[in-house]
Amino acid sequence: MADRLIRITTALAVLAVAAVAAVISYRHAYELVHTHGETGPTARLVPFTVDGLIWAASMVILDASRRKQPAPALAKWSLAVGIVATVGANVAHGASHGVIGAIVSAWPALALVGSFELLMTLTRAAARSNAAQDKQRTEPAQPHTDTERTPEQAVLDEYTASLNGPGRPLSQRYLAEKHGIDRRKVKQIITTAEQSAPA
Repeated sequence: MADRLIRITTALAVLAVAAVAAVISYRHAYELVHTHGETGPTARLVPFTVDGLIWAASMVILDASRRKQPAPALAKWSLAVGIVATVGANVAHGASHGVIGAIVSAWPALALVGSFELLMTLTRAAARSNAAQDKQRTEPAQPHTDTERTPEQAVLDEYTASLNGPGRPLSQRYLAEKHGIDRRKVKQIITTAEQSAPA
């Protein structure tokens, strides 16, 4: 529950920052386009093409990540070009006020790009976590052996198996609660296993 609350509040904060930064960045780009000869619908729509390119490229990269496929090269290039374009437009907007003006003007674009990428990171992490939970639910129960495993051995086996699965390894807290072992003991088991593992 705590992890879910953290993800939700983080996502809301990222969205709020992104919304404010998007409005300011759009205004800067619009004023730049307008002062360089474009008017009417063109001046109003050109800034959308820049941030829209970032959105589209990020969505393609996210989709590839969710399908466990490499991100298309065009999506990576489009994302890079979109970031350079939006930051460049904001820098150009504030350049007439000197270096400080350019930096201040560029900040909303950097905040927008950073917030958007943070949101994509949250989405990818949530997808990996859900996939790992689904896998754990669908995996058949391990047959009981004649000699029952000790809780310590069960912790070690589960942690080692999670290293080869999708997403992040199982947390020490999760293993401690599941097997009724002190968290410090779980940490010691994992640390000992990692130290004895071949390089």
